[in-house]
Amino acid sequence: MSIIHATDASFKRDVLESDLPVLVDFWASWCGPCKMLSPILDDLYPEIKDKVRVVKVDVDANPATASAYNVRTIPTLMIFHKGQMVDTKMGLLPKPKLKEWVEGAV
Repeated sequence: MSIIHATDASFKRDVLESDLPVLVDFWASWCGPCKMLSPILDDLYPEIKDKVRVVKVDVDANPATASAYNVRTIPTLMIFHKGQMVDTKMGLLPKPKLKEWVEGAV
């Protein structure tokens, strides 16, 4: 499985109904820090893929989901487990901090 690009229509299935915990990256194509975070997530993904599903949500294309979770700053990262949001971080994180946060939350 690879990083999933969720939509307003698929968020429930891709995130809330997932058997694994889910790291959600709320981002936008015009966001500089989001562009910097993307390769970090791509690099981290092979190390966490057995423990966590990674889902990206473009806030411009999927405003209902971003609004439902009060995403006001991007990038915003959220961890969901069993359909509930359990932790959130805003802004760019270096790979070691991101990995530490994800592993601590799941």
